[in-house]
Amino acid sequence: MYNVALTGNIAAGKSSVAALLRDWGATVIDADAIVRDLQRPGTAVFRDIAAHFGPGVIGPDGTLDRAALRAGVLARPDQRKVLESIVHPAVEAERRRLLADAGASASQVVVNDIPLLFEAMDPSRFDAVVLVDAPAPLRLARLTGARQLSAAEAEALMGAQMPAAGKRARATFVIDNDATRDLLRERAWLVWRKLLSRARARA
Repeated sequence: MYNVALTGNIAAGKSSVAALLRDWGATVIDADAIVRDLQRPGTAVFRDIAAHFGPGVIGPDGTLDRAALRAGVLARPDQRKVLESIVHPAVEAERRRLLADAGASASQVVVNDIPLLFEAMDPSRFDAVVLVDAPAPLRLARLTGARQLSAAEAEALMGAQMPAAGKRARATFVIDNDATRDLLRERAWLVWRKLLSRARARA
């Protein structure tokens, strides 16, 4: 099994690349999907978030109000660290469980989709790191356009992550997402073939 980390700053297009890799045969472990599952009402993570941040982050339907929680932690960086201390250990435990399951299967390439790889983990734990990147102005336009965030909120989200330049220098492969979807697919395909070649060489 070739263990790959896939990362990228917000609105760079990481999720689009993850979907392509899944279509081509990779087993994808999605950290965001794990977070959403762990934050369902009734889970330990949900209870800990509600206990610390209060009823203001719980919606009328009893589920987590992610927008309210995001606004709160963006306004207070110290609270972001508290949230991370609640969420990250549980996410990592579940990711390791899924990775073990993938290792027991016939998967050649396992892709760990981890948005905050460089901020929260040690990239050297993986056989390769794939970074999806796009220029900051383009990412800002995507956040304020398709995702309909305010410019202030979009800039705060972007500012909370490590600049992409430092990540590019440490990535094994970089996929630039600064043009069309067809070109993104071509670039991702080239990286996928290299990952698959490495996995087969190891087998």
